[in-house]
Amino acid sequence: MNRRQFLRSGAALLAASSLPSFAVDFADQRKRVGLIGCGWYGKTDLFRLIQVAPVDVVSLCDVDKVMLAEAAEQVAGRQASKKKPRTYGDYRQMLAEKDLDAVLIATPDHWHALTMIEAVKSGADVYCQKPTSVDVTESQAMLAAARKYGRVVQIGTQRRSTPHLIEAREQVIQPGKLGKVGLVEICCYYHMRAKDNPPDSAPPENLDYEMWTGPAPLRPYNPLVHPRRWRAFMEYGNGIVGDMCVHMLDMTRWMLDLGWRTRISSTGGIFIDKESKANITDTQSATFEFNDLRVIWTHRSWGDAPDPKYPLAATFYGDKGTLKASVMGYDFVPAGGKGESVHRDVAYELEQYPEDKTEKDLEKHCAPAIRGHMKDFLAAIAQRSKPVADIEQGVTSTISCILANLSLQLGRTLTWDAAAGKVAGDNEANRLLTRPYRAPWTHPAPDSI
Repeated sequence: MNRRQFLRSGAALLAASSLPSFAVDFADQRKRVGLIGCGWYGKTDLFRLIQVAPVDVVSLCDVDKVMLAEAAEQVAGRQASKKKPRTYGDYRQMLAEKDLDAVLIATPDHWHALTMIEAVKSGADVYCQKPTSVDVTESQAMLAAARKYGRVVQIGTQRRSTPHLIEAREQVIQPGKLGKVGLVEICCYYHMRAKDNPPDSAPPENLDYEMWTGPAPLRPYNPLVHPRRWRAFMEYGNGIVGDMCVHMLDMTRWMLDLGWRTRISSTGGIFIDKESKANITDTQSATFEFNDLRVIWTHRSWGDAPDPKYPLAATFYGDKGTLKASVMGYDFVPAGGKGESVHRDVAYELEQYPEDKTEKDLEKHCAPAIRGHMKDFLAAIAQRSKPVADIEQGVTSTISCILANLSLQLGRTLTWDAAAGKVAGDNEANRLLTRPYRAPWTHPAPDSI
C-alpha cells in the first residue's frame, strides 16, 4: 500500500465512523454520481441510492429546464454535502467530463440505448431503468457495450431485490414446495393507459422537444407526452407489455431460473378505448414457451381484475401447490390443503427511512426493493461482478417482450434463436428487430460500439 492509498483508506475509515450502519459497507467507495432523466422515477431511484450510500451527486441532465432546476434543488437538500449538482441539457456534454463513477438512467425508453452506451464508454458503471430498449438490436448493442468496456450495468427490474419475493423464492420455490411448475400466469389489470385525447400544441418553452424526441419519430407535440405519459405511444416504448410484462416475466425467470424461451405468440389490440389518442393496446395476451412450461401474460386497462388483491402479479401453478406473488406480498397454498399456507405482506421501511413518508409520488411499497437493488449494484461495483439484474438478464426479458409485440404485429408465432440473435426462419420478423432512427441519430449495432 502506497502513501496515497493509506491516506485514502484512513479517510474512509474516519468517514465511516460517522455514517449510519447501512452505509458503512460502501464508505470506501464514495462514488461520484450523475443522473440522466430527472423526472418521477429518476428522482425515485436517485433518492434511494442517497439513502443507502454516501454518494456525491455531482451531475444532473434533463431536456426540461424546470424539471432539471427543481431536481438540483431537491438533490442539494437530500445529499449530505448539501451541494447543488451541475446541470446539463445534453447527456453527451455531461458524460464528456468523464468524472462520474456511476450514472443512473431514467429517460423515456427510446433514449435508454444511446445514453447507456455512451455512459459505459465514458468509464461509468450504470443503473438503467427497464426495459433495456425499444428494439432488439439496441438491447444487443447495450449488452455488447457493457462487456466490451467492462462496466457493471444493473437494470431496474427490482423485483429481484424485493424482500418478500426473495423470501418466496428461497422458502417456497427453491425447497420444491410447489413441486413441478407447468404454468405461470402473469398479469396487469391497472387502468394505466391514457384515455383522454387533448389537441396537439406547441411544446412548452422549458422543454427541448427536439432533443426529447431524439432518435424517435417526430410527432406533433401533445400534452400526453410530457411528463410521464409518453408510454401512451408506441413510438417511445413498447406499450404495457414493455412497461409491466417485463417486470413480471423477469421476476418469473429469476424465481424459476429460466433462460431464453423457445417460442412466443401474442394477440390483442385496442378493443374498448377507441377514443383516446394513445396507440398502445388496451387488451393483450402473450404466451412464452419454455419447453414444458408456459408463461402466459394478460393485460387489460379496463374492467376489474379477476383477483383484486393481485392486479399486477404472477401465479405459479405446481403439482404440489400454488404461489401468488406481487409487489404487495405473496400467498402460498399447498395442493389439496395438505400442509400450511403462508401469507406475507410487503414490509414498508418508513421508520428507518422517514423521507419516504413525505416524498411526492413515491411508491412506498417499492422503496425497499429499490434500496436493495441499489445495494446490490454497489456491491457488484466493489467486486467487479455481475449484479442480480445484470444487463444480460434485462436484455433477455426485454427482447422477449419486444418479440411478443412483433408477434402481435405480424399475426404469427415467433421462434427465437438465441445463439444467432434472430428469429428463426422469418426474414420479415428479422427486419423489424431494428427500428429506423431519425437523423442525425445513428442506431447502435453490437459489432460497432
